[in-house]
Amino acid sequence: MAERNERSWRPWRALRPRSIRARVTLGALAVLSLVICILLSASILLIREVTLTELRDRAAEGARHVADHIMTERYDGPIPASEPIVRFQVIDWETDQVLASSVALQGVPSLIEEDPAPDDFRVDEFVCDVIPGDETGDCFQVVGYVVDGSAYGDNVMAVAATRTPLILGDKVLELVMLGTSALLIFGSGFVIWYGVGRALSPVTRISDEMEHISVSDLHRRLPLPRSDDEIARLARTANSSLSRLEEAVTRQRRFVSDASHELRNPIAGMRTKLEVELSDPDPDLRARERLLSGLLSDTERLENIVEDLLEMARLDTDRAQARERVDLAEVAQLEFSGQPGPPQVFVHTSEPVYALVNRLRVVRVLTNLVANATRHANGRIDVIVQHHEGAAVVEVHDDGSGIPVKDRERVFERFARLAESKERDPGGSGLGLAISREIAGAYGGTLVAGHSDLLGGALFTLTIPDPPEGQ
Repeated sequence: MAERNERSWRPWRALRPRSIRARVTLGALAVLSLVICILLSASILLIREVTLTELRDRAAEGARHVADHIMTERYDGPIPASEPIVRFQVIDWETDQVLASSVALQGVPSLIEEDPAPDDFRVDEFVCDVIPGDETGDCFQVVGYVVDGSAYGDNVMAVAATRTPLILGDKVLELVMLGTSALLIFGSGFVIWYGVGRALSPVTRISDEMEHISVSDLHRRLPLPRSDDEIARLARTANSSLSRLEEAVTRQRRFVSDASHELRNPIAGMRTKLEVELSDPDPDLRARERLLSGLLSDTERLENIVEDLLEMARLDTDRAQARERVDLAEVAQLEFSGQPGPPQVFVHTSEPVYALVNRLRVVRVLTNLVANATRHANGRIDVIVQHHEGAAVVEVHDDGSGIPVKDRERVFERFARLAESKERDPGGSGLGLAISREIAGAYGGTLVAGHSDLLGGALFTLTIPDPPEGQ
């Protein structure tokens, strides 16, 4: 049953317009047509009623004037008439005999077709085709007043008629209003169709451009409409997303290239050592022991690189790790106070400094910073934890040779290692500072390198903003 109903609805789905332009136009025309129909009906009724009421009032005024006159005397000839009312009759309503009339109604039978109701002195009628030989089909609003004791006797009625405008006869008003409404709907439909087409033309250009964008040409951008509207903002947002995507893909490609290079060198070295050792027909046990020790060192370096790569992958794909309110001052005290030197590590803090972070990851950041300072310091490292201008701030100072200005951003690149770093720590992966900056960025914070005025060496500053209210 459900399948039969589904099949029966499919033809109707096929008839539905698929373009936004057509749907908007048809929807607007449907609403407009409904509104126009309601307004058209109300307008026709109002115009007809107002016009007929005015005609009745004019005819009633003329009939009263004739009734006042015949109360005292008869008309010697045609009833005098002037614009706007030129049609008068004095009739005997019992015999339908016309006793007097104006020139316009000479030879015309009684305009009143029905006798007045008992105790009713006024008659209102709407009559058409009452003038013999008149093929125009004119209609008249007729008003008659019963006059007893007139100069013409009893059962006399003074009648006045006003011609109904042509627009109120034979549905002319309805046809005119209907034609005007049809033109209005057609014109509105054209304007809506044209306007929606103009408004959506940037969307078409954007869609055409999006179809040509792929991973190989992320440098392309969507065309920006001249208007500063929602579509223009959408295009700017999409271009911004493309820029971020291009940057991410570029970083990923560079990362894969650097990772391949970093992994290939130790693996190639290990393979060469093994091949040389295996090809030796008379191996030396001591040489083999030294070889195994070197291979163990290379394996540890590979393990460190792989762990760092996994951490980078987790940072790139998972930024929603569980967070908690952590006292950075307490973490620094627990991790670094009393650490055996050299160099000596001093932690400075005067109050709790809280941040909404993942504890394990923030410990990773602080450990990376202190480990980096340890490699370059001569004898002292100072860790300062404080709250400053709505943010938790951790500064790591060392008394080493410092970082040249031109390299202060380069040290945060993946696998980037300065000459001094390679010399002091040959087994490093060059990912520690990059990981630390990624973690800081995940919390909306920053990690920058600079010069330490306190100890004269390098300064790394970690800043994590306070969380929004309610978190």
